[in-house]
Amino acid sequence: MENFNYCIGTNILFGKDRIANLHDVIKPFGGKVLLAYGGGSIKRIGLYDKVKELLSDCEIHEISGIEPNPKLESVETGAKLCKEHGIEVILAVGGGSVIDCSKAIAAAALYDGEAWDLITGKATIERALPLIAIPTMAATGSEMDAGGVISNPETHEKRGFFSPYILPKASILDPTYSFTVPAFHTAAGSADILSHLLEQYFVSKSTFMSDLLVESVMKTVIKYAPVAIAEPDNYEARAQRVWASNIADNATLCNGNGLCVFGVHAIEHELSAYYDIAHGAGLAILTPRWMRYVLEKHPETVAPRFAHYARAVWGLEAENDTDLALKAIEVTEKFLHSLPIPKSLEKAGIGMEHFSAMAEHCVAHEGVGYAWIPLAKDDIIEILKMSLR
Repeated sequence: MENFNYCIGTNILFGKDRIANLHDVIKPFGGKVLLAYGGGSIKRIGLYDKVKELLSDCEIHEISGIEPNPKLESVETGAKLCKEHGIEVILAVGGGSVIDCSKAIAAAALYDGEAWDLITGKATIERALPLIAIPTMAATGSEMDAGGVISNPETHEKRGFFSPYILPKASILDPTYSFTVPAFHTAAGSADILSHLLEQYFVSKSTFMSDLLVESVMKTVIKYAPVAIAEPDNYEARAQRVWASNIADNATLCNGNGLCVFGVHAIEHELSAYYDIAHGAGLAILTPRWMRYVLEKHPETVAPRFAHYARAVWGLEAENDTDLALKAIEVTEKFLHSLPIPKSLEKAGIGMEHFSAMAEHCVAHEGVGYAWIPLAKDDIIEILKMSLR
């Protein structure tokens, strides 16, 4: 078991009507609030009005229209608002994109240079405004982690950034806010959660405890994703997914493991840097193709681990590890294909014209050469080609 540091500094308020605590959560940080949200769904479900009511004694400024795969321009706009109005605390209400964007705003608001420098690591995040999150869907787990992802359309880059300073101070998790999330986004979010888990599970060195924790959360996603899609207002299904999303990507599950590089996420970041594809949908397309590719290329390393996954998560058996590994891929693909999201890149409207540039950038900036199964440019191109149909 490897050494690790573990400090989760986010106060989680989970359950129905926890929004009632919002004023008490916000006020210790100040009364000048930047309210960040996306396309307006929080207004349709009444959450916007509730926030304004509860914070009626605060000075609220707003940034709206934050995009899926949040863009650098939104970060720059939000940081400018913070500087102009002396914002003291940011309230992010929406999906993972809104929370990621708000993290970048929080850091850029206290930085005098270009915001993109903080995203690429050219400059170090040394401080940030306090951030409170109210997620309205289950997917990224950004409400309780210290990272985010921002896209720069001008350079076709989607880059991750990390700092303990951008960890939300508190997050209010009310599963009822996800009742109106469309089936597509519920499916894409479920694929994202599962991918977070698989990326932490397929590593060079894992612990007995970590394996059991990851397996239990994977089973939760597999059980409750179809229920949430079929019955959008099923509270138990929504609640299980919200907590699974939260726990899947806040470092709890991989403590003590060896190096964990999110290789499939890295490839998907290249897809959504060039194309308007939901992150989770891209992951659902790539994951089974990556599994097939690495099993074929490195069967001695991969087959035993995939076989263990097949037994522990799916209850499968076979005569040997290779056959069982193939079964694991088949059942994973079957589950992902059962969700209402595209089954291939072609069905998502994506061709192969940028594959070479994507692969080159992925190798240069995403650390995939250090993954459990290291990936070079040609490997990534082949996985993308396998994902076309």
